[in-house]
Amino acid sequence: MSTSKTIKSALISVFSKDGLEPIVRKLHEQNVTLYSTGGTEEFIKNLGIPVIAVEDITSYPSILGGRVKTLHPKIFGGILNRQDNASDVQQMEEFQIPQIDLVIVDLYPFEKTVASGASEIDIIEKIDIGGISLIRAAAKNFKDTVIVASVDEYAMLLDLITSQNGATSIEDRKLLATKAFHVSSHYDTAIFNYFNHDETIYKESIAHGQILRYGENPHQKGFFFGDFDAMFQKIHGKELSYNNLLDVDAAVNLILEFKNEAPTFAILKHNNACGLATRKSMKEAYLAALAGDPTSAFGGVLIANQKIDAETANEINALFCEVVIAPSYDADAISILSEKKNRIILVQNEVTLPQRQVRTCLNGLLVQDKNNITDNKEHLKTVTITTPSSEEIEDLIFASKICKNTKSNTIVLAKNNTLIASGTGQTSRVDALRQAIEKAHTFGFDLNGSVMASDAFFPFPDCVEIAKEAGITAVIQPGGSIKDGLSIDYCNENKVAMVFTGTRHFKH
Repeated sequence: MSTSKTIKSALISVFSKDGLEPIVRKLHEQNVTLYSTGGTEEFIKNLGIPVIAVEDITSYPSILGGRVKTLHPKIFGGILNRQDNASDVQQMEEFQIPQIDLVIVDLYPFEKTVASGASEIDIIEKIDIGGISLIRAAAKNFKDTVIVASVDEYAMLLDLITSQNGATSIEDRKLLATKAFHVSSHYDTAIFNYFNHDETIYKESIAHGQILRYGENPHQKGFFFGDFDAMFQKIHGKELSYNNLLDVDAAVNLILEFKNEAPTFAILKHNNACGLATRKSMKEAYLAALAGDPTSAFGGVLIANQKIDAETANEINALFCEVVIAPSYDADAISILSEKKNRIILVQNEVTLPQRQVRTCLNGLLVQDKNNITDNKEHLKTVTITTPSSEEIEDLIFASKICKNTKSNTIVLAKNNTLIASGTGQTSRVDALRQAIEKAHTFGFDLNGSVMASDAFFPFPDCVEIAKEAGITAVIQPGGSIKDGLSIDYCNENKVAMVFTGTRHFKH
């Protein structure tokens, strides 16, 4: 038996009328009987197309201020009846229920209303009842009924009814039902999260997703769920990979530490900064950042906290890099950077980032608040006889910002608002420090007068001992070890300044 169904009747009840007219006109052209309510009914009438009011079927007006319009057996019977079930067919005739083959409905804009800061009364009124019920009913009965639950599916519907002369296959209807359940589940999750204050219950629904070329490695599938276009305008280059997106995320969070500050440029590789500097001009900042580790910069992700001009773009163009990110660019800078066809150029928009971080763990998820504490002068407690100079304090805070955004265990060395070197992702803090010192020497940096930042406390004085021998004169760390006194005593004996912040910055 054929599973193709020709649409002969349609119920249309939508909040937004955008894009609806071509569908209504095509349905009318195909002699489809139209049913509607309220504003949608008026919209169809204004097109000069006949439409039957739902009230004329139910013999009930819209009541309770519009809260009850379509909730009636004659509507839901028309949607939910099984056309191959003899009992359903008999009852449809007995109760004079009209068949409804197509339902086009959208939902009140609950999420937008919440985001607007509206009152609770207004928010509650945007919890759709009739619409969500129509969606679930029509989607459940996809064997016989077509459901279109979002303006995003209007183009698909119009193409189907145009190319197939009003007919749909079971595959078409099941696909649209799947999309409809996606709409309804997302909507319900948003409502639940508005009401929920129990932090032991976690629900998340992300409406947008895209397939990536592959995951972290070519043999792994990869997907991104989120609204990338809200965060960035991509103006050039290939599609971003899974690893690109991880680096872009790390870059965005790092440069956020330097928002509204002097021109700052960062270069990242494998989620960690390999170069970062603050200068009077973006060109100077880029060149200083590049000098921090020109080897690792190859194939990296670059990000600036201010506009990239043509001079800076010319310097960047000499480097092979995967991604360049900035809040804006000179027109000439875009032309220069676009000379490499695969280089990804992103304009970063002002978007509020999620305030919770989520990752898979064992057979579940780990969820935590985002680390929103950025160390500043008010947080610093000098614990040594030697106090840091104003220049050292500036470098200590600079280093701490990088340290916070670097994989633990980490040590960051800085001087004159420049990342000199870092030890990243080491199993011991001593190893991290030795790695940083060796790297600094490899690229010809003089560590005398530099500062050191640690993401966690020193349980022993070995790190400050090694730092002193290397020429480091000031240290910033959280403090909190029962053996803090050992490190403090060594610093006092060797005239090294040390400040505590009271905040650990592990990043795993």
